[in-house]
Amino acid sequence: MTTFSKPLSKTDTKTLSVPTKYLRYLPSFKGGHAVSFQAMDESGVVRTFKCSTRKEGYKKPVLSKGWRAFVRDKKLKVGDKIKFSVLDPTAAIPSYEVRAEKEVKIFGAIFGYSPIIIAPPNIP
Repeated sequence: MTTFSKPLSKTDTKTLSVPTKYLRYLPSFKGGHAVSFQAMDESGVVRTFKCSTRKEGYKKPVLSKGWRAFVRDKKLKVGDKIKFSVLDPTAAIPSYEVRAEKEVKIFGAIFGYSPIIIAPPNIP
């Protein structure tokens, strides 16, 4: 299982910056600069995300379409953590998982992270 995880920055709550090395685990861009894929969250909801890159220079991949809805549905804030996993990278059509975790603070110090399991209503 291949994963990347990160605490969310202010920018990540709008568009999620994806590590360039993770691009090889996404579906083929087929010469383009954007690809859509689906990932199941911890509530069992299948989400569609769009990953796009710059057309020239440093690719700087970001998740845009579907990302803000995920952030809103999970009520994510700066400092919360997300984790994307490729469950079987060798499959013809890989399956993905996305998990969100809330920052747990005790007396102002980060104690750890707690999974967010919220099944939002009316997700297509």
